[in-house]
Amino acid sequence: MVELPPSQQRSLLSRIFLSPDEPRLRAGWRLLIQTVLWIAISILGTIVIGFFVPISGGLLFLEQIINLVAVTGSVYIARRWLDKRSFESLGLTLNRQTFVDILVGVGITFLLMGFIYIIMSGLGWITFKGFAWQFDPINVVLSGVLSFFVVFIFVAWNEELLSRGYELQTIASGLNLFWGVVISSAVFGLLHLGNPNATWVSAAGIFFAGLFLAYAYVRTRQLWLSMGLHLGWNFFEGVVFGFPVSGLSIYPLTRIDVHGPELWTGGAFGPEAGLIVLPGLILGAVLIYFFTRKRAV
Repeated sequence: MVELPPSQQRSLLSRIFLSPDEPRLRAGWRLLIQTVLWIAISILGTIVIGFFVPISGGLLFLEQIINLVAVTGSVYIARRWLDKRSFESLGLTLNRQTFVDILVGVGITFLLMGFIYIIMSGLGWITFKGFAWQFDPINVVLSGVLSFFVVFIFVAWNEELLSRGYELQTIASGLNLFWGVVISSAVFGLLHLGNPNATWVSAAGIFFAGLFLAYAYVRTRQLWLSMGLHLGWNFFEGVVFGFPVSGLSIYPLTRIDVHGPELWTGGAFGPEAGLIVLPGLILGAVLIYFFTRKRAV
């Protein structure tokens, strides 16, 4: 073993806090600081909005606006000044492929959720009651659909920038890509335990959904396909096909009752908490593979 001369030996504090490869903090410390910033900005934003804006409705929309500022701000600060990398290097390059990836991601999840709906309907686990315009005025229908579409755009940006963007890539820089995918997906599942009707089974389902979304990033090294998948997943699952979205009640165009075995259907949490999601994820992963098979990564 070759011993380094004293001038090249690292102090104990340097070994604990600093990366051995370049002059920046280790991955774990960078991730911790970003998380603290995210929480601090979220709390501050909630206090400010709660003080100036009486929250009587649109709570989900306001939550996503606060999260947009908190996630984007904390990730930008951490990426530029702790990681010493550009914000765009997280996988946010804007070009013609950007819009193709988003649209294809949305299209894949239409097929995925349609597949789940057809399977559950064919097994007799769904009772179709009608469409939204048979129950509500058309202006209510349009308002409900548009409102949730906008909310889901924010959700897709916030959660993908955080989970498949900063968390996955920072963990991968400290360990490797495999552990970056696994750990960030596990955290993604745990973060949804606070949702209504959440259980450890639903957290496991969200974990597998996280792996699915991470696969899109790994195949492209960009976040746009993952964001399109996330947007389409929530919109088609909740608005178009009428399922709960991660335990949340969404304005549905399709009015249904789900009454099959909860182990398979996910019950009140939605398909993510049921075994039915697994063949859907497999179908989606196959479609991602074929879409990206000529992509140089």
